[in-house]
Amino acid sequence: MSGAHRHVAVAGTSHRHEPLERRERLRLDDELAADVVRRLAADGYEAVALSTCNRTELYVAGADAQAARRRALAELRSLGAAATCFRYEDERAARHLFRVAAGLDSLVAGETQILGQVRGAHTLALDAGGAGRTLNRLFQQAIEAGRRVRTETDVARHPVSVPSVAVELAARELGDLSGLTALVVGTGEMGHLVALNLLHRGVGRLAVAGRNRSRAAELALRLDAEWLRLDDLAAALQDVDVVFSATSARDHVIAPRHVGARSRQLLLVDLAVPRDVDPAVRALPGCTVRDVDDLEGVAADGLGRRLAAVPRAEAIVAEEANRFAVWQRELAATPAIASLRRRAEEIRTAELARAAARLAHLSPAERRSVETLTAQIVAKLLHAPTVRAREAAGRDENMYADALLHLFALNDV
Repeated sequence: MSGAHRHVAVAGTSHRHEPLERRERLRLDDELAADVVRRLAADGYEAVALSTCNRTELYVAGADAQAARRRALAELRSLGAAATCFRYEDERAARHLFRVAAGLDSLVAGETQILGQVRGAHTLALDAGGAGRTLNRLFQQAIEAGRRVRTETDVARHPVSVPSVAVELAARELGDLSGLTALVVGTGEMGHLVALNLLHRGVGRLAVAGRNRSRAAELALRLDAEWLRLDDLAAALQDVDVVFSATSARDHVIAPRHVGARSRQLLLVDLAVPRDVDPAVRALPGCTVRDVDDLEGVAADGLGRRLAAVPRAEAIVAEEANRFAVWQRELAATPAIASLRRRAEEIRTAELARAAARLAHLSPAERRSVETLTAQIVAKLLHAPTVRAREAAGRDENMYADALLHLFALNDV
């Protein structure tokens, strides 16, 4: 995976292309994402799988851009993706990822969690042996682009997140939260942040539940909340006004049997993909179910404060994407430059060997001086053509690299 020049392709789908019912079938947990990365790596590609509530995207780097794109698309199709998948290459692929990392392509525009998810996807690919030089550079720059947007624009001054918007949605539908009881199902980052937002909004009573009992108990202790066992969910729901569910379960966590016959209204906010709440719950009397797609309208109300920052944020993304493209093109000259330096070193070494008899009288220190001097002469002679070749490649002009190959007969060696 250390080849000099690799093209990047991305294929994926998101909330802009597929409804939740289809997206949840494509959601990859860490184990599945690692399996995808390893399959692609076995075929000689670099790969990173980015899968969140709102998107599943495969980034693939290989010697041929179209082949990399087709391979990413084929992998997505094997997972069940529809024909509506988007696909980009090289600079467009970089620009797309940088927009994602900056929160500009999120369902909740400007949300802050996505940057950590991009970093996590890259880390997982590194652990699975899928990310190499090209995708390491791409994802490191994506994280830098996301940070720049947050520090250099007003997007960072009005941050939003899925948890904060979810709690805002509940407040709009139920009114004052101070007299209500809320249950958070799920003890991961999403559940923790929802609970913190509920406390910030002054919720009357808060309880948490999770599959991992010790983790749920620990979270409840930190939040000064009640702890409920997931096995007791049916009984707990009878005394709850609003439920926020955000687990990583592959199957439904809340089903009609858990809700039963109710004497009070219940709002269920399902933040999981795949969904935690069985769609059949929507038909039960007194139950209102909202999912991640319902958050967009709430988030849009606060978007106006951030709209003025979007042009500057997009300019940062374009600047970083262009910088990545220049780096990619410069790599195209690397094989010619490496061949030239290798050939020059071979000539230098051979000539010193031929002169060994005439240099036999030199002391070890004097011989090292000769070695250093000849190496410096070669380095200075090659400096200008090396710089010119890289600069020309950065402009997508390969005449200097081609000239080096021809003039020094490097292809004949």
